[in-house]
Amino acid sequence: MATMITEECINCGACEPECPNVAIYAGGAQWELDGITHEPISNDFFYIVLEKCTECVGHFDKEQCAAVCPVDCCLPDPNHVETEEILFERAKKLHPGKQFAEPSAVTSHFQKN
Repeated sequence: MATMITEECINCGACEPECPNVAIYAGGAQWELDGITHEPISNDFFYIVLEKCTECVGHFDKEQCAAVCPVDCCLPDPNHVETEEILFERAKKLHPGKQFAEPSAVTSHFQKN
C-alpha cells in the first residue's frame, strides 16, 4: 500500500526530510514529477504523492515518515495497495543513477519475518 498522511497531521514537518523519494510536501505546496509541476493534493496538511511513494522499499526496512511521525498519522493507504515489485520498480525509476540491491529485510518491509 502507498503511505498516506491522515487529517490528524499536526504539520510538524518531521516526515518531509525523511522521505528518500521527495514524495512528501507541506500543505499548499505544489509538487513535481518528471519535470511537470502539479497543484497541491492538500492545502491543509502535509501530503504524500502516490506516484512518488515507494513505502521506502529499496531504501529502508520501514516507512521513514511513519517512523518519525509524533502523532502516527502516516499510515498505509487501503485504497492504493501495491506490491513490493511495483514499489521497487518505482524506486529505481525515481533514482535512475542509483544502484539498488535486490529487496532484503534491510531494504523492504515486505521481507520481514
